[in-house]
Amino acid sequence: MKSETLAWTQTRGWTVPANRLQAAQLVLAFGNRDWIAATPALDQLRQTYPGAHIVACSTGGQIVDDDVSDEIGSAMAMQFDHTALTVARVAVAGAEGSFHAGQRLAEALARPDLKGIFILSDGLNVNGSQLVAGLRSIADDQVVITGGLAGDGASFERTLVHLDGESLEGEVVAVGFAGAAMRIGHGSAGGWSEFGPRRSITRSTGNQLFEIDGCSALELYKAYLGEEAEGLPGTGLLYPLLISDPHRPGRSLVRTILAIDKATGSMTFAGDMPEGWTAQLMRGHFDRLAKASAEAATAAMTGLDCGHSDAAAILISCIGRRILMGESIISEVAAARRSLGEKTAMAGFYSYGEISPHAVSGCSEFHNQTMTITTFSEAA
Repeated sequence: MKSETLAWTQTRGWTVPANRLQAAQLVLAFGNRDWIAATPALDQLRQTYPGAHIVACSTGGQIVDDDVSDEIGSAMAMQFDHTALTVARVAVAGAEGSFHAGQRLAEALARPDLKGIFILSDGLNVNGSQLVAGLRSIADDQVVITGGLAGDGASFERTLVHLDGESLEGEVVAVGFAGAAMRIGHGSAGGWSEFGPRRSITRSTGNQLFEIDGCSALELYKAYLGEEAEGLPGTGLLYPLLISDPHRPGRSLVRTILAIDKATGSMTFAGDMPEGWTAQLMRGHFDRLAKASAEAATAAMTGLDCGHSDAAAILISCIGRRILMGESIISEVAAARRSLGEKTAMAGFYSYGEISPHAVSGCSEFHNQTMTITTFSEAA
């Protein structure tokens, strides 16, 4: 396997390596919503890599090598020697259709030697928990499922997913990697700190939360945020919820807000908020967030059985982490780089939700406010 990263600017277009991978089969690309919709950048990638599938999404910021940018497009081209790729896309009929969309994608990619599925999904019209549950209901337990939800900066208005010349809302694209030589590593870590009491989710439907401890979830959130509540749902990114299954110790997930409904007092999250689970507010500290990024990278490289100098890494971190850390966000990318090593090709984006196996259970889950890293390599 070989890989190379590319960067795009308005004035120069793509910085294509002199000895580009002419036989690349896959290019993953990331940029802001207007970049996806209104520039020729993705068409240019198709011309540069005519034999490759071009898979892309809108973001909350791009990871371009070791930097983070809103204006520069980011891409990674990958050329495999012993791996078979399959690509599928489905439209999601609202959040309630997410489970079925996951099933259809897994069915389209199914084969006995399937090693992994990488997902890029619409970020606003999909229930990430149900999407992953649908994939897992069909895919073998040994199949690694990773990826993320497209972003739209801090606007939360419209997200786009692209496949081979077409950019659409409400779509999910999946890439399947199959073959005995394929190696896929993964790591996911948050680094957030809990505060305040643990409370019980007493009324919810899917990813819509109505009541905590029998009280309006929105009013409780407002009470904790004070003046910052005026900026909801955006300011909610700085205060995610840690939800835990009381019947399965160790199974905890982070959830962040996508929307609020003042009329019903409800809050919509990117993933499910199961009734009976506990919920606790969280806040971030820069050093802990950066340390978590390094932990995710270390785990992702360990998953390759070590020693793979040809590794490529896709980093997907949450938009909430970027908003909180501001210009210091570069510290989490730098921490990941130190753990991945200088020889590992690296690209990625800031998302509205991340998909990766859970550090405790090993099962693929939908996460918020985490740094997730997927690494790719081939055995000799």
